[in-house]
Amino acid sequence: MCTTLISKYNVSGPRYTSYPTVPYWDNDSFRLWSWKEKVQQSFEESNSNEGISLYIHSPFCESMCTFCGCNKRITKNHGLELPYIETVLQELDLYIALFNHKPVIKQLHIGGGTPTFFSVENFRVLLTGIFTRTIRDQYPEFSFEGHPNNTTKEHLQTLFDFGFERVCYGVQDYNLKVQNAINRVQPYENVLKATTQAKGAGYTSVGHDIVYGLPFQTEDDIINTIAQTIRLRPDRISFYSYAHVPWIKGNGQRGFRDEDLPTPSQKRKQYEIGKKTFKEAGYVEIGMDHFALKNDTLYSAQENGTLHRNFMGYAANKTKLMLGLGVSSISDSWYGFAQNVKNVDEYQKLVKQGIFPVYRGHILTDEDLIIRKHILSLMCQFATTFSADDLVINHIPSLIEKLKEFEKDELVTIDSNTIKVTKKGRPFVRNICMLFDLRLQRKKPETQLFSMTV
Repeated sequence: MCTTLISKYNVSGPRYTSYPTVPYWDNDSFRLWSWKEKVQQSFEESNSNEGISLYIHSPFCESMCTFCGCNKRITKNHGLELPYIETVLQELDLYIALFNHKPVIKQLHIGGGTPTFFSVENFRVLLTGIFTRTIRDQYPEFSFEGHPNNTTKEHLQTLFDFGFERVCYGVQDYNLKVQNAINRVQPYENVLKATTQAKGAGYTSVGHDIVYGLPFQTEDDIINTIAQTIRLRPDRISFYSYAHVPWIKGNGQRGFRDEDLPTPSQKRKQYEIGKKTFKEAGYVEIGMDHFALKNDTLYSAQENGTLHRNFMGYAANKTKLMLGLGVSSISDSWYGFAQNVKNVDEYQKLVKQGIFPVYRGHILTDEDLIIRKHILSLMCQFATTFSADDLVINHIPSLIEKLKEFEKDELVTIDSNTIKVTKKGRPFVRNICMLFDLRLQRKKPETQLFSMTV
């Protein structure tokens, strides 16, 4: 990739798991009663075939991974599990009280933190509690994040029995020096065992997360990690750029020095090596940072135009309502967002008092909804159009003018009312979305809010 383009476009920018992005939410005008109304509106508009999505955040980890930007609580006290799970179920009750009938659960994802911090017995308590309160969809899409070091055969079988058929393992990198730097040591043998057991249990989609741009990571490390990954043949692969945001995450990302990180051009070379290797091994690039075999639902979703992006990343289908349960979780009613408090003790205290544990949120304006559609289309399909009435925004002429610079660099094509991202432009899709982001355009941040785009 041209180093001139990297230098030109490597700026701080959002990853667009939402629009507006969290730093641009209008928290001052957000009201809990309005959020509840938007949840009810989405629930009533969703037909029974669509159902709703649940995201459950498990914050507990036994050790700190210094590359991680997630909300977590480091502890070895497993006595915290059951009280937390009981609180999550109580929070679900608060939402169910807003509905006029039992919700159908179409999608369910358990993330963290380390979900497999939970014991098998407590997973049963959690999932039994959910499905006694709700209806399981006939064709559910249930998944969880597993740690290769502590995901047991019993974990896999128990979750499979509840309808889970997708698991994603955090691999990151196999080089021991890199693993030590990020405090995430896990041998290949552990990943092999966890992957083999998942496939043996009947999981139809096993995913691996790999991160590039990590401290001390070299091109040879990327080549070696991907070679070992391909040997295990996961159905989908997330190939993430390490987001170095120590100003947000504090000491959690200070287990190494800034000079230990690859340069932007080295980092981009790592990605290009990975992308080429995945393609040669039969993986298809899906949206941004994802690759999948043709048997995986992400591939078919991209092919038939149903690929969706939200706070959980890419999903094969979209539900209008996604409820985030647990500390720091974010809910999405399509018309609004709401995030839970980030402290476990505060979260439990509020829920036990019958109070929704929301501490900030945003109700989308008509303009927000239009821009959200454009950014989703760009992130999922690498194209968008202004032809439909519900996609027209007032700043189209100025937007087209700004995009001409990207067209000159062969990153997009502009044809009548359609914008298409070229293959050369895909690594810069975040930059392209930033031109559509009116809230960002109107108020440039005074300090760095986001990771670098390259």
